[in-house]
Amino acid sequence: MTNPNMANREVCDLLFVDYATKKPFLNLDFANVSTTELTGESVFAHGGKGHSKRVQFSGERGGTITIETQIQTVKLWQLITGGEISRSAKFVTRMETSVDDAGTVITLPDAPAADSVVVYKADDDCGAELACTVADKVITLTSALTGGDAVIVYYMKEVNEGVQRINIKSTSFPKNFIVYGDTVMKTEDDEAVPLKLTAYKCAPQSNMSLSFSNNGDPGSLTITADLMADQDNNILDLTLIEE
Repeated sequence: MTNPNMANREVCDLLFVDYATKKPFLNLDFANVSTTELTGESVFAHGGKGHSKRVQFSGERGGTITIETQIQTVKLWQLITGGEISRSAKFVTRMETSVDDAGTVITLPDAPAADSVVVYKADDDCGAELACTVADKVITLTSALTGGDAVIVYYMKEVNEGVQRINIKSTSFPKNFIVYGDTVMKTEDDEAVPLKLTAYKCAPQSNMSLSFSNNGDPGSLTITADLMADQDNNILDLTLIEE
């Protein structure tokens, strides 16, 4: 690298490694912005007339890594929240259908959870509940409607295939991680110089905001991790590689 003057206009790809097990947890190579900030506290001894600053002390070294991404994964949500991933889920389903020709029978595509079925007339959604009994996938109304009448059915559906559910409890907290970063700096001589970042111990903050909108830019997620010192007092490495 003949010219030490550099600039950056590229995001940092980040690999999160579990601090305890030293095994890779998440390859985050889809961020839009990654920012590393170092912080510290300065306190001063004062003395003399005017209470001027005479001696400076530095301490409380730390910082943050902040990532902004429009691409999201369940594994990323797990990294932020510390929640557990499950392969089954239950959720309420709304179905618009109609009764049979006799006006009493409704057939569901799958068996609902026990005591979860609620039926309304189509023109009285969430209004007066229609009394019924349920056997497997078949609902039988106590009082018959006109054959073919439209109805709305709410029921609890359980899914055990093709599901990723993250369960976040009041006792869920994120793990600590080692973070390895990779980006490129550009010199005034038009050289591309790889920059490697190592954060020796960081703890993701548990704040997460998921936005869902039908206009504007795609929703963005911001992850902030606090930098800490490891057992050897290491906080951060910034390494330039001359090629």
